[in-house]
Amino acid sequence: MTDIIIKNKVLLAPKAILYALLIVAVIIAAYFFVPGSVLPKRSLFPVVAVLAIVFAFLGATLVCLTIILKIRGKLGLFLVLTGASAVGFLVSAVLHNLVYGLFIYFFGDDFWDRIGMMDEPFFFSLAVFVCPVLFLVGSFGSIVLFIRTKQRPGITQL
Repeated sequence: MTDIIIKNKVLLAPKAILYALLIVAVIIAAYFFVPGSVLPKRSLFPVVAVLAIVFAFLGATLVCLTIILKIRGKLGLFLVLTGASAVGFLVSAVLHNLVYGLFIYFFGDDFWDRIGMMDEPFFFSLAVFVCPVLFLVGSFGSIVLFIRTKQRPGITQL
């Protein structure tokens, strides 16, 4: 019985970070997907940039906490996937803009037009498609396993 209580207390911090990540993700997604005029959205962009940094920090914290607490099995995998995709989103967005700007700087303003692309595709695809899908998969899997752990506390693998 004591072992079950200890396992539930150990999982409290990763669970709180996961829920904080989900709240921040919903706010960031609302900025991009809720229709509105351009001017108010531009004035809110610094807030979204700070939220993206908080999102990445929470993701890195979740990964570190999962490793430190030695959470194994499917739950550990889903928690690491969630945290890594949160970090990967910001890293990919920054690298996308950095690569885009560096290629223009070194090869001229019309570089992307000359090679037949409008933009840098690799990091853009990671930031816009891959990381959000991995975040959803990791979050959904973690929540399902947290619910299962609550119903049957003995399945947590620490």
